[in-house]
Amino acid sequence: MTDVQSVFQRGLDAPVLGPNQRGGKRVAIVGAGASGLCSAKYLLQAGFDVTVFEIGTQIGGMWCYNNDSGRSSAYRTLHINTSRGVTRFSDLDFDADTQPFPDHFDMHRYLVRYADHFGVTPRIRFNSRVQQVRPAFDPAREPPVWDIVLADGTTERFGAVLIATGHLTAPLHVPELQAFGEGYLHAHYYREPEDFVGKRICVIGVGNSACDIASDVCVTSRKTVLVARSGVTILPKLLFGRPFTDITAQIQRPWLPRKLRQKLVRALVWVAHGNMQKLGFKKSSSLSHVTSNGTVVTDIAYRRIHVKQGIEAIDGHTIRFVDGSAEEFDTIIAATGYRIDLDMLPPDVVRVDDNRLDLFMRMVPPGWPGLFLMGFFNTDTALNMVFEHQARGVREHLLGNAALPSDAEMRQAIADRTAWYKSQYRDTPRHTIEEEHVRYLTDLRATLKADAGRVGQARAA
Repeated sequence: MTDVQSVFQRGLDAPVLGPNQRGGKRVAIVGAGASGLCSAKYLLQAGFDVTVFEIGTQIGGMWCYNNDSGRSSAYRTLHINTSRGVTRFSDLDFDADTQPFPDHFDMHRYLVRYADHFGVTPRIRFNSRVQQVRPAFDPAREPPVWDIVLADGTTERFGAVLIATGHLTAPLHVPELQAFGEGYLHAHYYREPEDFVGKRICVIGVGNSACDIASDVCVTSRKTVLVARSGVTILPKLLFGRPFTDITAQIQRPWLPRKLRQKLVRALVWVAHGNMQKLGFKKSSSLSHVTSNGTVVTDIAYRRIHVKQGIEAIDGHTIRFVDGSAEEFDTIIAATGYRIDLDMLPPDVVRVDDNRLDLFMRMVPPGWPGLFLMGFFNTDTALNMVFEHQARGVREHLLGNAALPSDAEMRQAIADRTAWYKSQYRDTPRHTIEEEHVRYLTDLRATLKADAGRVGQARAA
């Protein structure tokens, strides 16, 4: 394990919390992306009979460029935001050919190797579209039984189901932007810059995809405007010659107060970029999911990208901005986010309200044992690390080494968590699933310890 990996990575492969048991349930996992593969690995090692259903023909989910599943939003120049040392799983390093910030080719190659290395690949059923996941039991009096209904009409029964389909697959469109007509494109469908050479381009948004795409097209476009409707913190990729995430990994420690961690990161960003308002951005009035980009600040300084702070109106292909200026554009690229798509689940099992999921510890729907939703969050570090901790927690529950709180306790915990994040972060659909990884993993550990304690008390009684 490298020295840049978080303290939270340690102990992931330690013995299970309870007696040295082996799993006996049939477990279905929907999705062969990073989260699904990681979950399968942990459950297979504990002896569970695991089947992974994958809609396409490829391993890797969103990290498979032009994935025939149709669900990947990867563009040709996409790189992951965290360094290879922070991004890797705890028990398998990237190969020697991987660059310091892996691109989607590196990530796909790594995930294929991960699946092969841990025996997950033979458990994957490709070209298997899951049409529905439905309960086949009365949760008040029967143990969990779940039916997986496939698009070909067949049904299979499992003792537990993990949904690992991701939340970056269904574009969230803004009707006012769609009024632009021909030339409107959601960022989900952007692939390469050649189609935009010589065009006047307006990129809407200031998240990772928006900044990547604006920097991608600005060099050969006639004009590129980046519309940042809110303040933003743009993390550099490198600082003092080191990956920025390698540096901040040393700061993200649970024993450091949250406000101090935030101040230290902001200070490092200021060293790299100075005052973001001088680049044309608004002053941040509340916390938001940070952006990481290695070139957009330079592109703005070189005036290859022009920053606007909002749109007043769209009339045909003429866009009027909040500063009173108006310009004509050939293309709008809307990096306006995604909506959570869980159509396979009945709404009385899991309901999506305003892009919010009411899940205990971002995984468990109260009242429905044996169902887990994996990876449905945004976080401020490499996702793979958090996937591992989620998978380890599910393993302990399925082994019977940990017991969930009552439904009422879980609902109260969900309400408390929702209220805390709403008080801290900008009120947007994206931030309904925001998680700070230090807080989340600390809470996840404490929750798992409490869940194990309930089992221990029951066994001792």
